[in-house]
Amino acid sequence: MTSLIIFMRNALRKADKITLNLKSKTQMKKLSLIQVSGLLLVLLFSFGAVEGATGFKADPAETAVVTLGSTDRETGYKFQLELTSKGGAIERALFSEFDNRDKENPQPLVILSPVYQRDGSSVLSMANTDFIFVEQKLQLGLDKLNWKSFGAERGSDGSQSARFEATIKTSDDTPIIKVVKSYKIFPDSYDIDFSLTVENLTSNEQSVRYNLSGPVGLDKEGVRADMRKAVAGFRNIKGDVTSDKLDSKKLRKAVTVEDRRLAKNSDRFLWGASTNKYFAAIVVPLPDEGKNFCDWVSDKTGRYYNPDGDAQGDSGDEAVGINFKITTAILAAHQSRRYNYRIYLGPKDKRIFSKNETYRNLGFVHTVDSMACCCPGAIIQPLSFGIQTAMEWMYGYLGNYGIVIIILVFIIRICIHPLTKHSQVSMHKMQKLAPKVEEIKKKYANNKAELNKRVMALYKEQGASPITSFLPMLVQMPIWIALYTTIYSSISLRGAPFLPFWITDLSVPDALFNFNAITLPLFGKLDSFNLLPLMMGVAFFLQQKLMPKPKSASASPQMEQQQKMMMFMMPIMFPLMLYKAPSGLNLYIMASTFAGVMEQFIIRKHIREKEEAQGQGLVAATSKTGGKFKKKKPKPFFKNM
Repeated sequence: MTSLIIFMRNALRKADKITLNLKSKTQMKKLSLIQVSGLLLVLLFSFGAVEGATGFKADPAETAVVTLGSTDRETGYKFQLELTSKGGAIERALFSEFDNRDKENPQPLVILSPVYQRDGSSVLSMANTDFIFVEQKLQLGLDKLNWKSFGAERGSDGSQSARFEATIKTSDDTPIIKVVKSYKIFPDSYDIDFSLTVENLTSNEQSVRYNLSGPVGLDKEGVRADMRKAVAGFRNIKGDVTSDKLDSKKLRKAVTVEDRRLAKNSDRFLWGASTNKYFAAIVVPLPDEGKNFCDWVSDKTGRYYNPDGDAQGDSGDEAVGINFKITTAILAAHQSRRYNYRIYLGPKDKRIFSKNETYRNLGFVHTVDSMACCCPGAIIQPLSFGIQTAMEWMYGYLGNYGIVIIILVFIIRICIHPLTKHSQVSMHKMQKLAPKVEEIKKKYANNKAELNKRVMALYKEQGASPITSFLPMLVQMPIWIALYTTIYSSISLRGAPFLPFWITDLSVPDALFNFNAITLPLFGKLDSFNLLPLMMGVAFFLQQKLMPKPKSASASPQMEQQQKMMMFMMPIMFPLMLYKAPSGLNLYIMASTFAGVMEQFIIRKHIREKEEAQGQGLVAATSKTGGKFKKKKPKPFFKNM
């Protein structure tokens, strides 16, 4: 009852505001009928059929739920849609191919569901949050109306469809506007054909527009960070697809509409989407006949729903969505305007996006997350997709993504071993030259130019270079970041097991065993013992032990202290930071670190043997020497003169 009173009070305030803005009595007469009936209609749509003193009314429809598709894989449908007459919207969507990863009671994964606002009202996918009479400045919330349902229909091609209808009337039952929504799905398809038709039922011209709530209710999915985003795709003047993304963190902090707007310079809009770590709901407004681009979507904004209004926004009930504002349509007498959409509801899978020509041309691949870090996304994404393709090919033979990750790490280590070895050898040379560099620094402390000149001359003489020490590391970095990205966000790893008794899902923590949840300061909720992060800590400790360290003669006390801190911080900090990370990611880091330890051991052994051989006057072993050390040939006498 309190909500009704607040709603009526706000409606009356709005009516007063509109009346005050009128410039003439003629304008007031023109507005009075639609204004008053419209405000009453909002109440009728929201709370049922009510007849006021003026006699204006709306014919309410009964609440109905229409189901399209199925969660049974055998039917061929990719998902099940539960459509509600409330707003003629999508109440829920459930996958037939993916479950909720509950080992004890697996259920079809819910991909779309209602979300709630701070006032307690719900928002549904594809609901009309506002229907606006432009000239009259009247705004109606059609998302609260029970639309008339015509049930489900089955086509001869196996398709299923549903239709909903809402009619806005005057007090004497004269129809003004009719809005019709239709949904259609097909077997073996992730697409939904959606249309919205607005028809002018009067003999006068009407200027109307509407706002549409895009897909909402995608679950967090990620076990650590909230990777949900509002994404929009565009095509630039060169014909390339670009994108703009707003993650949950940015949307939570957004203050103005501009902060939530999705735009890309003057690029033409292609699609808008709500995404999480593994799945996407992409809405594509289809161009009118004879046009190459859709020109009737005027604005795209991300939305952040936080029902309890908590400042941190991490209590589990938050949600991300996207809204579309449609341009004004001027409808002549008895004219209608149809808006066609296609909605993709499925996994963020490059294989699917590449095989389907429409998905490929629209650039759906932009919904796939690439953690570029300090490297350009244009480098990381192709590398990541290449690694993913290699993983899928190997999986076809091995049938286990855990084994694939370990083997792939070792293959990459072997491929980049020459670079790693070159870097390690160069660093070792730099370490040996440290005492001489320190002497030069003391000698030319007051002459920077001469100091640099002498140091570079020393490096050149000894065949060492700071640049060559770090250049191989820079070359390797994009490869490891791409591998990290692939493992962290690949849909293929969702639900994929490694061992039958441990690491049964590579997309969640390994959880050797579970216990009653406890909350630790700065750590959060803890409900399982994860072994992989601890093994990773051991690997980091061994790696730090083998890392080249400056000799005490040339190292300052501060440097030695830093070395000691790093020795213990890395093995402790990383396991803590990644304790709740997906087991596939931790398996990759652990395997890579252990492989690095082995590689460092081999390289250090090679350097030691080479130095011993040089000390004994032997030539380093090569293929030409048959893998054996040989004595150095004496220099010609003139070389010693």
